[in-house]
Amino acid sequence: MQMLYNSDNYAVLQIEMIAENAPVLPAKVVALTRGGYEIVDKFARKELFIEGAMAESFKEGVDALIESSPSIEEFDAYLERYACLAQQPVVMH
Repeated sequence: MQMLYNSDNYAVLQIEMIAENAPVLPAKVVALTRGGYEIVDKFARKELFIEGAMAESFKEGVDALIESSPSIEEFDAYLERYACLAQQPVVMH
């Protein structure tokens, strides 16, 4: 798990998991991974995990946004488009 972004409104984490049945490979070969992005809306106290095509679309949008040197407000506005899909409440454990 890696923290990619953290503002007063949102946090974005990248999560990568090595497949359980992945064969043991030499160090130079990348093992099969599965993962995505967790987007946390701090004020709504909800989170969303995206993977697959939606995660790829999210990453492409972030890459394009970064090229324009966005402000925190612009980046948060981009995250809001995804955060509105969040249904899972954030729980402390």
